[in-house]
Amino acid sequence: MAPAGTMQLPREFVAFMAKQVLKRLVESKLIQFEQPAYVYEVISQVMLDEAMIEDRINDEVRKILEQHGGEMKQMGASYEEMFKKVKKQIVRERKVIL
Repeated sequence: MAPAGTMQLPREFVAFMAKQVLKRLVESKLIQFEQPAYVYEVISQVMLDEAMIEDRINDEVRKILEQHGGEMKQMGASYEEMFKKVKKQIVRERKVIL
């Protein structure tokens, strides 16, 4: 698991992937556009947002567990076990693929 605030893929790799996707779409004549810099920025941002989904979910799980820390201690539940359960529930509810 990546530390808080870091995404699974480096930002530079996401930028590289965005350029490759755009290049292949153009070469395949699947898209045409007049503002390549703008289109690249949009594709990069969408891909970056997708790459950071797991980080945002992890942050949300941490906040939820912080709110219920006392209850977890009383029940004898481990943080790691509860983290996995809460994360799994959020992923399922939002129909996210990680």
